[in-house]
Amino acid sequence: MRRSILLAAALTTTLALAACSSGDSGDDSTTEPEETSSTGSLTVWVDETRIDVFKELAAQFKEEKGVDVKLVQKASGDIREEFVQQVPTGKGPDVVIGAHDWTGEFVTNGVVQPVELGDKAAEFSDVSVSAFTYDGAVYGVPYAVENIALVRNNQLASETPATFDELVAQNATTGAQYPIIIQQGDEGDAYHLYPLQTSFGAPVFVQNEDGSYSTELGLGGEQGTAFANYLAKLGAEKVLDPAIDGEKAKQAFLDGQSPYIVTGPWYATEFTDAGMDISVLPVPSAGGEPAMPFVGVQGAFISAKTQNAVLANEFVVNFLGTQDVQLELAQAGGRAPALTAAAEMITDPIMTQFAEAAGTAPMPSIPEMGSVWQFWGTTEVQIISGQAADPAAAWQTMVDNIQSAIDAG
Repeated sequence: MRRSILLAAALTTTLALAACSSGDSGDDSTTEPEETSSTGSLTVWVDETRIDVFKELAAQFKEEKGVDVKLVQKASGDIREEFVQQVPTGKGPDVVIGAHDWTGEFVTNGVVQPVELGDKAAEFSDVSVSAFTYDGAVYGVPYAVENIALVRNNQLASETPATFDELVAQNATTGAQYPIIIQQGDEGDAYHLYPLQTSFGAPVFVQNEDGSYSTELGLGGEQGTAFANYLAKLGAEKVLDPAIDGEKAKQAFLDGQSPYIVTGPWYATEFTDAGMDISVLPVPSAGGEPAMPFVGVQGAFISAKTQNAVLANEFVVNFLGTQDVQLELAQAGGRAPALTAAAEMITDPIMTQFAEAAGTAPMPSIPEMGSVWQFWGTTEVQIISGQAADPAAAWQTMVDNIQSAIDAG
């Protein structure tokens, strides 16, 4: 296993600082270093979905570096909020494991510090680094990438057309109940429709050159109007059905009611476990431009209040950022590694195909994204169901409401 050395002298002469983990003390005062030690400790918060694999990784890190990693399990629904609340008090962890779209909230609350990837940044996929980039700085070390894509039932279709309209028309030869399944539900599901939206050139926010997001809305204008009208068309043709939520979508595909579903690895695993022969493909374009799903990236953040910055950096950059560890995390989580060399070693075809369909659009992590969700899905489902008499007007109202919410802070 390749291990780069970060400030080796610091690890052998100043590790006494590690005895004062921010996860163990609420005292923010500076203390004098203790005697030189070859051991230390880190406190790392993880949720219930990751705790088992991180127990194994903590043992490995202890064996390799002589550093205790004290894992604290937090509920997945609480860990983000608790981190924001606890770090300023000095009682938070040194490291927290979570999703990249927490970045904006963490940075604006001052609870995380930038990580120094240096030349190592080039070893990760571009989208995984841009996902953790905020105001030009990188705030997390990525380890896994996930996204939705087009999943095909190979028993019902052996070839997939290049455009979404052609895919819908293909159903005349399959005899399936639905040409494609894209989950919605009463509140809509903008996340699963986003590949179609981006194919019209209407991203939710405009991306900067480094892949991060500006605060400029991109989902309005002629492109947004064209997408809204297309949603109305798909609704009128019963291609999209608001009554089909996630569970219904999954079951319909398992029952062979459609040759295609737009979903992620969380359902694909259930399909393969059921013995289905599936392929994972990019979502075909509906509007002429590439269909780009949101990319979610998992990674590690370092607390702004850690008293163990050297150790924390060693753990997140030089341990979690290595090939062997990223492969271990991929095997446990079913998501493709963020490290390019590790991703190239993946042999699971489904995981590889999802990674190939990922694209370059990370889920926005800017705080302004919080103003989008309350209007987005509900407007889409109104258009799909025909409740909006004028799709273009409904879409523009949505854009105006989002902008007003952003302006109001």
